[in-house]
Amino acid sequence: MTKFEIIADECDFIVAIKPAGISFHSEGGAGFVVQLEAQLKIKLFAVHRLDKVTSGLLIFAKSSTVASQLSELFANREIDKVYLALIANKPNKKQGWIKGDMSKARRGAHKLLKSVDNPAITRFYTMSIEAGLRGVILKPYTGKTHQLRVAMKSISAPIFGDELYGSEKADRVYLHAYALRFQWHGQIYNYQAIPCEGEKFMKLINHEVFSKWNSPWSLEW
Repeated sequence: MTKFEIIADECDFIVAIKPAGISFHSEGGAGFVVQLEAQLKIKLFAVHRLDKVTSGLLIFAKSSTVASQLSELFANREIDKVYLALIANKPNKKQGWIKGDMSKARRGAHKLLKSVDNPAITRFYTMSIEAGLRGVILKPYTGKTHQLRVAMKSISAPIFGDELYGSEKADRVYLHAYALRFQWHGQIYNYQAIPCEGEKFMKLINHEVFSKWNSPWSLEW
């Protein structure tokens, strides 16, 4: 069984890194939550999730009471999240906001609508790494299914490796939950973890301009 990296082990919660390609819940085999519980030998309570194709930081509560409180923070948008992604196509715009309602499409995908009755809201910046490859840093202000994947598709720049949304095939879908920040019992908690899977992510991390994203909370969100 894979041993997962634990970023923090606090009194009320843990922060762990989910690899890409592992289902959050069990689907025909032990999912990430079940495997992590077996590794730590404790019961964990999920308060948010990541798609199977997405890697990165996840918070787990150690009790149902804490889970309820953390879930409320997520619902009230009091937990900030930042993601890293790679794209191959030049987007319709290099930075800014992506807003729109979302609806289900074919084959389990979703699509962004022009209406904004209950919109998915994302802010993003991009940087050029090399010809045919750009880095993206994104902050979702809502928590819709496939939100970031749909957002990038909507500006003609699907996340690299995300075949469901029109990208070419790659060794992984290049989307990573990079940073988390929230206040808990009067203390600010701030976690970051750069991606360690995917050769092309290393091109982003090693690029000189990535230094601007080493402190994601200093960006204008």
